[in-house]
Amino acid sequence: MTNDHFLVLGATGKTGRRVAARLRIRNALVREASRTSPSRFDWAEPAAWDRVLEGITAVYVVPPAVPGPVHEFVARAAAAGVRRLVLLSGRGADTWGDSTFGLDMRSAEDAVRGSELDWTVLRSSNFAQNFDEDLFHAPLLAGELALPAGAVPEPFIDVQDVADAAAAVLIDPGQHAGRVYELTGPRALTFAEATDLIARAAGRPVTYKQLSPAEYVATLVEQGWPAEAAHHLTEMFTIMGRGVLAATTDDVAAVLGRAPRQFEDYVVRAAAAGAWRR
Repeated sequence: MTNDHFLVLGATGKTGRRVAARLRIRNALVREASRTSPSRFDWAEPAAWDRVLEGITAVYVVPPAVPGPVHEFVARAAAAGVRRLVLLSGRGADTWGDSTFGLDMRSAEDAVRGSELDWTVLRSSNFAQNFDEDLFHAPLLAGELALPAGAVPEPFIDVQDVADAAAAVLIDPGQHAGRVYELTGPRALTFAEATDLIARAAGRPVTYKQLSPAEYVATLVEQGWPAEAAHHLTEMFTIMGRGVLAATTDDVAAVLGRAPRQFEDYVVRAAAAGAWRR
């Protein structure tokens, strides 16, 4: 039990809804905020931020898709009496170089880490749940996942571990203040290996096909993506291909005192729930 009042941004998203549930089950006071929540929050509507921040002592921050707004948000949060920020960011954000990928997350990190509030940054590898809740789901249902990702593996992390870490740091900041954690799964897999595990668990043929970056951009544009967004996402795979994000870390254990969940455990749960059933 805590006397803090927590604000969870992105409360209907993959991490936000799970973080909010973990806080509530510990009898914490939680204000869930998103564009569709009763406590409405929109990064494009700063005039409404003060109302959402009223009475809040700690915030889980999922940054917007554009750089800049988190700087003003942090200033508003400090003025409202917020004492602690926990920011979701991307794995190895300071290794991305001059890539156009992740400018939004890097801007958010600058805002949070430059503030006078207690802060913790959780940099996450790609979520395992991207295979059943996001971009990779529809191609898997269609029988082929085609991406510009080759032999360099990715230490996919179960989003449940990210939510556990966020809730733990929010509830009991302790030694976590001023820390940047690189959260990964326990081992790295190529996308081809991940697709094979999904196919076996789902009990039907699903294949992986490697595309060039140009082919992937063209595919996304053909599907209706704006060209800029398609290039932005493809840059993520370019960074991954350099191998700078392939190693695992012990940071989940450092926060939670246990190992992260195995990718196979995620696949079995999702398959049993019918995630890849046509």
